Amino acid sequence: MHPKQGDRVKVHYTLKDANGQLVESSRETAPIEFTIGDGDIIPGFEKAILGIALNETKTVTITPEEAYGLRDEKKVFEFERKNAPADFDPRVGDTIKMHRTDGKSVAVTVLSVTEKGFLMDANHPLAGKELVFDLELVEIAQMK
Repeated sequence: MHPKQGDRVKVHYTLKDANGQLVESSRETAPIEFTIGDGDIIPGFEKAILGIALNETKTVTITPEEAYGLRDEKKVFEFERKNAPADFDPRVGDTIKMHRTDGKSVAVTVLSVTEKGFLMDANHPLAGKELVFDLELVEIAQMK
């Protein structure tokens, strides 16, 4: 049995980068659960799940375009210390939540401390990277 658009599924995954380094895995916790087509999962992951059967395992390589997109250098910016709260003191490598001018929050990574403040990166940490997933479809929880 194969899942289709609108099905709620549970999937175990192990994510590695293109060099085979482990990034994260659901194996030590619980499978992720999502509805195919809701847009909660990267497009390449959803496409891969549509192509496997219940209880089947599969390894897929997902391009940046089908994952978190290409890196956009326009998303790297300097955040001036004068615009920060007095107790704002992130470390290089920290991921923090900031608010855009439209009120939406965005996760940014601190790249460096500059003379005026901090160099921040609003790209997803996996943007621009090819991702390798080991997938196992463990349940089709709800079928349309």
